[in-house]
Amino acid sequence: MKKVEAIFRPEKLEGVRDALDQLERAGLTVIEVKGHGVQRGLTQQWRGGEYHVSLVPKVMVLSVVHDHEVQETIETITSVARTGLMGDGKIFVTPVEQAIRIRTGETGPQAI
Repeated sequence: MKKVEAIFRPEKLEGVRDALDQLERAGLTVIEVKGHGVQRGLTQQWRGGEYHVSLVPKVMVLSVVHDHEVQETIETITSVARTGLMGDGKIFVTPVEQAIRIRTGETGPQAI
């Protein structure tokens, strides 16, 4: 099992969620986050003044998937969330040692 964490632009959330639903992924957690990458935020003009926003709003989608579903999940998120501009986001994949479904007590891959 692997945990896929994707951080991307908030306006791409509906498309990513719909695409993952079509893949029939079991679970999804969405968290509103703020942060910056290499660009260290962004500078905007407003009423003649320049303003620097150091923490840019993003969404983080977490999903635990079976090992054989990881690549397809990554490709789906990437294709939907990509704009080609700086700040599109990142995807991180980490191993999951154990999963337990609280309601039934199931463990391992059956729990996801």
